[in-house]
Amino acid sequence: MILINLLPHREEKRRQRKRAFFVGLGACAAAGAAVVGLWFSLLQQMTAAQEARNDVLKTEIARLDVQIKDIATLRSEIEALKARQKAVEDLQTDRNVPVHLLNELVAQTPEGVYLTSIKQTGPVVAVKGVAQTNERVSELLRNTLYNSPWLERPELVEIKAVSMTTANREQRRLYEFSMRVTLKRPQAAAAAAAGAASGAAAQPAAAPGKPS
Repeated sequence: MILINLLPHREEKRRQRKRAFFVGLGACAAAGAAVVGLWFSLLQQMTAAQEARNDVLKTEIARLDVQIKDIATLRSEIEALKARQKAVEDLQTDRNVPVHLLNELVAQTPEGVYLTSIKQTGPVVAVKGVAQTNERVSELLRNTLYNSPWLERPELVEIKAVSMTTANREQRRLYEFSMRVTLKRPQAAAAAAAGAASGAAAQPAAAPGKPS
């Protein structure tokens, strides 16, 4: 017996293909939603982990800020202690400076020069006096410039001729002068004195020549 299919088989195949297409489309949508859900969950975990790290960093930064403030306070205290120590050392060093100043003025003042006034303002010393001649004043300037380890940069401010009455009631022509000289710091003075001593030791005295 021969069976003849009278149903519209083309329409049935079309419906089957459409059904398969929508089933595949739904499966793809479900797979996409699952992937998106997994990615979103992973992002949430990464965000939470990063926020935890940020919290740790904030805590460490706050702790370091406190330590930095403590270090700054310690540094300021150390600087204050150093300043006080330097002030004490300067006082201890400078207390002998007037003695050295007077000794140097006595040692470098040539004969015929009489000092009448000495005034120190910081490192600058103003000296006034009377000299028998101009050459005596020039010699005083040269001595303080080249021969003194404690005095430097002498500067003649004024010199003038005056007539003075001596103890014997004699009129003598003298020269009043005023000058400025700079007092070296003790460290520089000690270095200059050491250099002068080493230079003197390096030059032995010349022995008298003997005829051959």
